Amino acid sequence: MKKHLLLIAIMVTGSIMLGIWLFSSNPEKNFNPIKAEPTLSTLVPVEKSTEKTILELVEQYRDLKLIDSHNHDASGSKYLSMQEVWKRDFVNQVVLFGDVSEPSAIMTDQTSWEAYQANPEVIIPYFSGFDMHDKSSLDVVRTNLEKGYFGLGEIAAASLYSPVVSKVVWKGKDPMDGYLPDIYDICAKYKAPILLHIDPPNGMVMEKLEEALDKHPNTNIIFGHANAFNSPENIKYLLEKHPNLYADFFAGFTTLNPASSNKLEDFIPVMKQFPDRFMLSTDSGYGVESEEAAIGAMYQVLDKLGDPALAQKIAHNNLDSIIRNQPATETQIEEIRQKAKETGSSYDLSHLSKVEAGKILWSKRVGS
Repeated sequence: MKKHLLLIAIMVTGSIMLGIWLFSSNPEKNFNPIKAEPTLSTLVPVEKSTEKTILELVEQYRDLKLIDSHNHDASGSKYLSMQEVWKRDFVNQVVLFGDVSEPSAIMTDQTSWEAYQANPEVIIPYFSGFDMHDKSSLDVVRTNLEKGYFGLGEIAAASLYSPVVSKVVWKGKDPMDGYLPDIYDICAKYKAPILLHIDPPNGMVMEKLEEALDKHPNTNIIFGHANAFNSPENIKYLLEKHPNLYADFFAGFTTLNPASSNKLEDFIPVMKQFPDRFMLSTDSGYGVESEEAAIGAMYQVLDKLGDPALAQKIAHNNLDSIIRNQPATETQIEEIRQKAKETGSSYDLSHLSKVEAGKILWSKRVGS
């Protein structure tokens, strides 16, 4: 009996050893997996990419009514060819101007105004065609704001290194240069923002920016492309000290320009700390592959915020509230009265905003 048991044990052991040898010598041929309960590693699929495409982002955030707060497409009438792109990418409105602080800006200011007349639902016209060192600049600013422009910009308050802005003839040496202090006061009267180009974002010119902010607390000053060659810490410092400062965030610079030393994620905490003080822009794709790529970068910011309410503010509400808070001017009201006489229409002119006045004045031209 013991001999039989010993023989069986030897045979079983031999079979096991043979199976191990066969499996190890040809594992693919002999592998027959045993089904087991799924584990975490078998339940979670391997992701090819966690990044959403631009098309996916546009579709996800299309209802936010994105505003491009800084756009130079009045130069060369580029805005005409961009209108289909804006429509396709759900860019709801565009702050439009052209050249910066030089004589040619007078012409591009007129282009931005004509674009607004043709499409007041989309275009928000700004202007920059005045010499801040000449007293006549005060008349230009008053006249244009009375006419219906919504803001000043892009104004070259200081520039040492920009390949373009450093060469313009009407640039300032700092944000308190020339008649800029008087211009800030006019902006406050009309509740119109002023978009400043300042480079470098440090040293004396930043001290002068702070002086301007402190001495003109009722003026909304927008720091153009505030993230360009600048750190989140510097932006945070300025926003903490100055409640009338807003940051125009050129997302394309941070995501697409190799000169950027930051990532979008670096700025998200500052945006969350100051949810009412940021706006997004393309800067017409300056220094990056295209304006449309810069639009995609704006959508990437909205996605990284991870907060629908905050995304709504930064995409649209922050700038929209500044624009809509501007009252209709005496010039606009008089033009509306004249229109009413000519057409037999009647309008409620009490508490009329500049936005509403513009739509009354120009909507009939759109349909004519």
